[in-house]
Amino acid sequence: MASSNSSQNCPFVSSEESKIFLIVMYSSVCVLGLPTNCFTAWFSLLQVLQGNVLAIYLFCLAICELLYVATLPFWIVYIRNDHIWTMDFQTCNIIAFVFFCNIYVSILLLCCISCDRFIAVMYALESRGYRQVKIAVFISIAIFLIVGIVHYPVFEMKENITCFEASTMDSKIASFHFFRFLVGFAIPFSIIIFTNYKIFKNIKTSTTLSACQQAKVKNLTISIVLTFLVCFAPYHLILLVKASAFSYYKGEARKVCALETKMNMISMVFLGLCTFNSIANPIIYVLASDNCRNELSHAHKGWKQWSTKTDSINLKC
Repeated sequence: MASSNSSQNCPFVSSEESKIFLIVMYSSVCVLGLPTNCFTAWFSLLQVLQGNVLAIYLFCLAICELLYVATLPFWIVYIRNDHIWTMDFQTCNIIAFVFFCNIYVSILLLCCISCDRFIAVMYALESRGYRQVKIAVFISIAIFLIVGIVHYPVFEMKENITCFEASTMDSKIASFHFFRFLVGFAIPFSIIIFTNYKIFKNIKTSTTLSACQQAKVKNLTISIVLTFLVCFAPYHLILLVKASAFSYYKGEARKVCALETKMNMISMVFLGLCTFNSIANPIIYVLASDNCRNELSHAHKGWKQWSTKTDSINLKC
């Protein structure tokens, strides 16, 4: 799951350490990501039906993560086969497309969530006419379409024994790596840092919030930034290093290939960290909210009442 395959491929070496790490990571995310994102999608949908603007982004984020989680079994099989693709290569193209789209749709939706929270906190009165459900829906659809169009060339990749791995860098791939780092990571991350810093600063000087409420906002803000750093920063730094090395070595295949081979294991590990985003987002943005905890509490009470009623009927029978 790296880049497109060029005419000359670097030798690919699969290490047992990275193999175990990725299988454990993907399996854990698959098991945990499915139920947590289902809960996220359900509770955010309930809030969407009540006209909650922020819930639009949460719902789209959950749907995006569910699509990605559905592809993880394919990656697990692929890694267990020592990174040899044994299925139809069109399937490789599809799940790689979902992977790339998941990264950047998630990043842009996280950026939208931070911006929406920033506007709601800093411009509570002025933003009433702009924070509308239809605008949030339009932005979300636009994000899916733009990211999908940008990564559509994935379907034009040539068939290979691996699935988007062990490729030699060329000028086109290097330029795309620079583009992904700048537009897909650096700019959104700068926006997230700025908006969350302003939110934290505003909350800190607020006289209407208790110390407990301020601590909650602070912890949530820190969690957002840390999740972004842990999940997306390492992978994009690798992209930057590879693209910069290609420019530095002026495209000399032997040196570029040697660097790709040396960075192979750490690249796969950092790639695996992106997957953790699928379970981090629901925990931070939904399970940490009071509304969601209340909904879970009501659902749990309703389940207990239904279970008690069922047991009572069974006893009578």
